[in-house]
Amino acid sequence: MLDAAVLSALASPKRLQVLEWLRDPRANFPPQRDGDLVDDGVCVLFIANKLGVAQPTATAHLQALARARLVTAKRIGQWTFYQRNEAGLAALKQQIVAEL
Repeated sequence: MLDAAVLSALASPKRLQVLEWLRDPRANFPPQRDGDLVDDGVCVLFIANKLGVAQPTATAHLQALARARLVTAKRIGQWTFYQRNEAGLAALKQQIVAEL
């Protein structure tokens, strides 16, 4: 059975959009001063701006995705950077196929 945290995380169109953007961060976000878009992830502020929400709202969305193990978080200085957790997404896909 799928975990409630995963189902909750996937229930939001904004969270699904973030996962899609993070698939190709260089195509979807401008260069960052700190951290590499691919190696370190995308700064929460860039994600908030693209979503058109305040930083705390974006953080709440990203934390839900992190609890579901669909993204990983990395602190650099005072900011948190997020990237897709490809292993977590692959495990989710396998679980969905197994439950069909």
